[in-house]
Amino acid sequence: MIQEIMKYLPHRFPFLLVDRVLSCTPNESLVAIKNVTINEPFFTGHFPQSPVMPGVLIVEALAQASGILIYQSTQQLPTADNWFYLAGVDNARFKRIVTPGDTLTLSVEILKVKRDIWKFKGTAKVGDDTACSVEIMNARGNLA
Repeated sequence: MIQEIMKYLPHRFPFLLVDRVLSCTPNESLVAIKNVTINEPFFTGHFPQSPVMPGVLIVEALAQASGILIYQSTQQLPTADNWFYLAGVDNARFKRIVTPGDTLTLSVEILKVKRDIWKFKGTAKVGDDTACSVEIMNARGNLA
């Protein structure tokens, strides 16, 4: 349910890129979806004659999914002094374009946790086809 997702992510339209969590195993993995529609604001300027979801936003969707997994694993909610930010992106590979009408399945798996730094393996798929694979690092920060 989107209201539950919004408890774990500070993002709001047009930058909330997780529509539903399908499964979550705290301290292990999470699977979520992003329904890609022609109404996405980025499609008006990103190849408007042949709309393609920007790769950086696919990575951001995976980062948001990893943020939900962090908060589910720590049994906390984001607060001004308990905020996780994207801190690194490694080995990003894009293998399939994502277009309006696609359902992007976002899978994140915890690789390592050391203090306030979390490392994940992320995969975004459309059906059985991998659209993106990446390693993501999130680090705790604060708004102050």
